[in-house]
Amino acid sequence: MQTKITKKIVDNLKLPEAGQTLIWDSELKGFGIRLTAGSMSYFVQGRVNGRSKRITIGKHGLFTPDEARKEAKERLRDMARGIDPNDVKKTNEALTITLAEVGSAYIQDRTLKQNSIRDINIHLNGIFGPWKDQPITDITRDMVLKLFRQRTEESPSQANQAFRNLRALFNYAMATYRPGDKPIILENPVKVISDAKIWNVIQAKNRRIPLLAAGRAWNILESIRENPGLELPGLSIVDAVYFCFLTGARWGEAQSLTWDNVNLEAGTWYIQDPKNKVPVTLPLNSQAKIILENRTRIDGNNFVFCSNKSKTGYIGPGRFVTDQIAKDLKIIISPHDLRRTFRSIAAELNIELWRTKLLMNHKIRDDITIQAYTEKSDLEYLRPNIQTIGDWIERQGKIAASNNVIDINSKREAI
Repeated sequence: MQTKITKKIVDNLKLPEAGQTLIWDSELKGFGIRLTAGSMSYFVQGRVNGRSKRITIGKHGLFTPDEARKEAKERLRDMARGIDPNDVKKTNEALTITLAEVGSAYIQDRTLKQNSIRDINIHLNGIFGPWKDQPITDITRDMVLKLFRQRTEESPSQANQAFRNLRALFNYAMATYRPGDKPIILENPVKVISDAKIWNVIQAKNRRIPLLAAGRAWNILESIRENPGLELPGLSIVDAVYFCFLTGARWGEAQSLTWDNVNLEAGTWYIQDPKNKVPVTLPLNSQAKIILENRTRIDGNNFVFCSNKSKTGYIGPGRFVTDQIAKDLKIIISPHDLRRTFRSIAAELNIELWRTKLLMNHKIRDDITIQAYTEKSDLEYLRPNIQTIGDWIERQGKIAASNNVIDINSKREAI
């Protein structure tokens, strides 16, 4: 149907019961109104670089016929110049994407660990809170530089972590928001930190329990555990510290360890989703096995280091115990430092570094042959090494308890 589209004509149109009806304007070629059972919408149709394009202008009521005709003329001029109005619309929509929306899409598109998701959200709602509801295209190099300098004064390490997360979000936006195959962001504004070479230099932590104090630390754990007033959550934390001390496990791995992933008969434990993305079965030394065998279990709670006072069902931070070790030994120590202690003990016992890295579930990057040909999913062949470490720690405890200061067998040959 073709007629001059006026208010009088449109007011007398009847909506179809089903399907659609197109009415074309007799004066402006390509301009029309589309009728469906529920609405009337103005549209314009033309050709862009030889290809037919139909663009919705808007619903009748939001636009009068005259307003819609004026808009149609603008769109037809754009198409005559080779400009696709659909691409313009997509670009305008993309330009309004906020930092918070990019963060949500980034998290949804990736298989991230809960800690990573938590960190991103903490930074979005914290350091980048004033920016999160702004279009991401409004964030400039100058803004990044100014805020990075401010946050560096408060905490250099937190500033680095936050802006590395921000850099990842911008890289994601540059790759995914490309209306008309052109990125809405041509340069990552966080690049200014690299260009200016002002990333904060953070010294790697090297805290650990001194080897000479390892036996005393073992005995401190025993004395804490023997406290009759210690309740289940406290006992679980003590046992988790024991476990990390003996196995080199990450604190998060101990926290989330479930009985499904422990085989006491075989003397193994399993990490299904480790930090390096390689699931692995690890051997337990006899000392760690005994600790697990003596663990108290709660009906309906599958966590090895369980808690009856937490919403998660498992223990929280282990500082309740490590702070007591630190106080008695007059050092600074945290649960994560137990991993460095484990590695230091392995070095003392001449256990090859690649074996230690596998026991700690680290990636092996420096030796291509080991990386390519070494079994990394089942580490039963490293049982002698993990047992050597457990025996050494236990022996140091006995030496410390008997007030001996020298262990002539402190170094044992690695198997």
